[in-house]
Amino acid sequence: MIAELTIKNFAIIESLSISFEKGLTVLTGETGAGKSIIIDAIHLLAGGRGSHEFVRFGEKRAELEGLFLLEDESHPCYRVCKELGIDIEDEMVVLRREIHATGKSVCRVNGKLVTIALLREVGQTLVDIHGQHEHQELMDPDLHLALLDQFGGKAVQKELLAYSEIYKEYKDVEKRLLHLTENEQKVAHRLDLLQFQAEEINNAQLTIDEDEELFEERTKISNYERLYQSLNNCYYAMHGEQKALDWIGQAMSEAEGLEEIDKNLKDVFDTISNSYYQLEELSYRLRDEIDQLEFDPKRLDFIESRLNEIKQLKRKYGSSVEEILEYASKIEEELETLQNRDSHIHQLQESLQSLKEDLALEAKALTEARMKAAAKLTKSIHKELKDLYLEKAIFDVHFEVRKEKGQDGFLFQKNGVDMVEFYLTTNPGEPLKPMAKVASGGELSRIMLALKSIFSKHQGITSIIFDEVDTGVSGRVAQSIAEKIYQVSVDSQVLCISHLPQVAAMSDTHLFISKDVKGERTKTKVNVLGEEEKIREIGRMISGVEITSLTKEHAKELLELAGSMKQA
Repeated sequence: MIAELTIKNFAIIESLSISFEKGLTVLTGETGAGKSIIIDAIHLLAGGRGSHEFVRFGEKRAELEGLFLLEDESHPCYRVCKELGIDIEDEMVVLRREIHATGKSVCRVNGKLVTIALLREVGQTLVDIHGQHEHQELMDPDLHLALLDQFGGKAVQKELLAYSEIYKEYKDVEKRLLHLTENEQKVAHRLDLLQFQAEEINNAQLTIDEDEELFEERTKISNYERLYQSLNNCYYAMHGEQKALDWIGQAMSEAEGLEEIDKNLKDVFDTISNSYYQLEELSYRLRDEIDQLEFDPKRLDFIESRLNEIKQLKRKYGSSVEEILEYASKIEEELETLQNRDSHIHQLQESLQSLKEDLALEAKALTEARMKAAAKLTKSIHKELKDLYLEKAIFDVHFEVRKEKGQDGFLFQKNGVDMVEFYLTTNPGEPLKPMAKVASGGELSRIMLALKSIFSKHQGITSIIFDEVDTGVSGRVAQSIAEKIYQVSVDSQVLCISHLPQVAAMSDTHLFISKDVKGERTKTKVNVLGEEEKIREIGRMISGVEITSLTKEHAKELLELAGSMKQA
């Protein structure tokens, strides 16, 4: 749910901070007070298209920030943020957007800078905004299949997963087969290239870590004089008359009898003698190192040449000797495939045919699962439409199967072979047609609410916003819309701008939006209405400006009726 919204210098809003609660929050107020501006702010915060015109006159930038609380770790926002490398801590997501007067936008998710496109990816998992006139996702046929799959739940997802696993293998085999059946000239060029690369790498006779060993040897030879001088100085500092070992040997002789005088001094002799023998052994090693040292300019030239050869191979085939050898192994496999092309083509064709048959079976099972879900969906939506006094409306999920062009076989896609579109007729005797082409303006709000009542339980959206979707209705239809909006708010937080007193009466939280003119500037204010204030506002919505005692009684009656319906 959206818990907090902060707006600065946005349209007529100078500075505004709003806290939202769970359930149904209704926003009311006079036309032009700024209700839709608040919804516009949330829309932009969720990645909607912005413009410098939203920046308050005379200011350099508008600032929008929203705090969203995620109570379920399976919420789709977790998956999207993980893919984008954004951490979610304490089940909170903070969206922030700055719109500059120059037109530039700066977007952040939990403090991380993101593009508007990435902000939209996160935002669409958190907010679902439904306006009076815009095209809704529920009316978009391209999204109907995904909506049906969401409604179908585990039964459909199980079949879709089984299909997807085979489809992935099918596409991999299809890609390999296409690669092998390319034109002869292209294959010949590829074969020549691979043979050249394999020969170049094999002729180099590389060994693992060879370059590192050569680097060490080059360093040793290049610093021969310094190394020889230092080893000699170390050796002669320890070995010889009046040198380190001579003095330590004398100290050892002096300490040898100390134990007989004082037992506590036994460790003195032991320590000196151990040090003497260790240094003596080290001096022998230094002498051997000096004897083995030699400066070989030809060896240095060979190392330089070899390192240069390895460097050239790295530039072409990998950043290390190990990667070069891995690449060589990979192209050897491809060479073998290309050299025995006909045999491999035959094997892949047989494998592809077998996978096609398996895919067809899985696609059929997936279609059957979807049709069962479609039957349940149709029944549920008919019930919702009846509640909204559209009892004569008929809803149907229209199925078509994708076919390969000019053939009888299926055209396999990532999500199956089904094309799904929601069909509807609202008038008896009229044929079913695509839903977006049938519904009139007055019916569209009710149809959308019926669909949203069903799908809100399956989409996992944190907050659903209705922007004057109840325009143009009244009476019993208005009451039914109010009840449906409340039903949606049971499973998702709902923010609703409304001019209907029936909707306002159903609210869990009622926000009154007003504007105040000070000097020559207009400011928007938001007040949370208490019980008495709520009665007055609903009374105003019923009768207009003048509020009578009878209007108040009517408002109280509406609130009592709404309370009874909520309990029921």
